[in-house]
Amino acid sequence: MGLLTIIRKVKKKEKEMRILMVGLDNAGKTTIVKRVNGEDISSISPTLGFNIKSMQYKRYRLNIWDVGGQKTLRSYWRNYYEQTDGLVWVVDSSDLRRLEDCKQELHGLLQEERLSGASLLIFANKQDLGGSLEPEDIAKALHLESMDRSRHRNIVGCSAVTGDGLLSGFDWLVADIGSRIYMLD
Repeated sequence: MGLLTIIRKVKKKEKEMRILMVGLDNAGKTTIVKRVNGEDISSISPTLGFNIKSMQYKRYRLNIWDVGGQKTLRSYWRNYYEQTDGLVWVVDSSDLRRLEDCKQELHGLLQEERLSGASLLIFANKQDLGGSLEPEDIAKALHLESMDRSRHRNIVGCSAVTGDGLLSGFDWLVADIGSRIYMLD
């Protein structure tokens, strides 16, 4: 995010945050968005394209772009990078066979210049399922230690179904973005 964008946001006092939610298909992105927004999660179908959900969270208006994660859709992710304040990467902690693919996609995403200033929240989802890796193990599998140290990042274990961990993750993300963008408040 450029300096002009930051100045514009501070000047306008708009209190909005643009959040891009991505990850492989079936990771739980849409379920997370619906759960945090208090919506019914009993029937969720794969996201073909994207959904935008605007919600009030703390003192901010979050505009969450939930983008489909199917392999055929990933090349379109770059269409959503502009003016992203926060990036939420959702990992299916129980899908061990796709962790390498997950790592490659995440590292490719983090090379994008238009996402360089975005805070990164990694949700290690599906912690409620047996055999799921703990957040520390997900961090190792994704090689987070090799990531650029200047990027603000956090990994949080969660369950989109039960809601565990979701609010603490969003609390961190909103506080981190707020401390960078709205520093004059």
